[in-house]
Amino acid sequence: MKKPFLLLSVLLFLIPSLLLAETPEEKGLAIAREADRRDNGFGDFKAHLAMTLTNRQGEESTRVMRIMVLEMPADGDKSLIIFDSPRDVSGTAFLSYSHKKGDDDQWLYLPALKRVKRISSRNKSGSFMGSEFSYEDIASQEIEKYTYKYLRDESLDGQVCFVSDRYPVDRENSGYVRQVVWMDKAEYRPQKVEYYDRKDSLLKTLIFRGYRQYLGKYWRAAQMEMRNHQTGKGTLLTWSDYQFKTGLSERDFDRNSLKRAR
Repeated sequence: MKKPFLLLSVLLFLIPSLLLAETPEEKGLAIAREADRRDNGFGDFKAHLAMTLTNRQGEESTRVMRIMVLEMPADGDKSLIIFDSPRDVSGTAFLSYSHKKGDDDQWLYLPALKRVKRISSRNKSGSFMGSEFSYEDIASQEIEKYTYKYLRDESLDGQVCFVSDRYPVDRENSGYVRQVVWMDKAEYRPQKVEYYDRKDSLLKTLIFRGYRQYLGKYWRAAQMEMRNHQTGKGTLLTWSDYQFKTGLSERDFDRNSLKRAR
């Protein structure tokens, strides 16, 4: 009768060793997978956005947008951003198909020219509509687009966070050699991201603020602030009016939706 207890003791002794045997790469990937798992199943959502651009002198300009996102369980998400103001960008629309593997498909509709411009994967590090966010930044961050390495646990603004490196798989076209991500351990929400350029110098920092929970499960930040350390410029995205499970379909995200966008 003592053998089962002996076996249990051996297993309890081995478990900490097995946990310690997890490599930094394995732990970094596990953290990313858990964050993704917790956000699965939202279906679709709509929201309003205000994009405030700040130049080196501190002067500001604001653009107002709407965004629609459709979850694609077998692939990356689809998203459509429509600019409502100011007048010089009103009617501009951006359509993105993120993919787990291979290049994303992205198109920009310019109403003044009445034409749709395809964004080349070679240009994904370019600025999105004059902001400090690149086309690469605003695509959905699929797990398969990166490799990972856990670095440490660290307190950030009173929250204990996992801190991990993630490295773009498409290094040839990415604007970054790596990104350092702070993910809170309580809810697996990104709190901060540092972006390092191809010379491995700190280029930008993204801060997430004002998280709210929707449908009892899905966390979304009220603000995302990107600061470019090399140019002194910044972009603040303020999110509002989230609506989930609104009945969006793939037809709302075909290329014709760019010209229909109002």
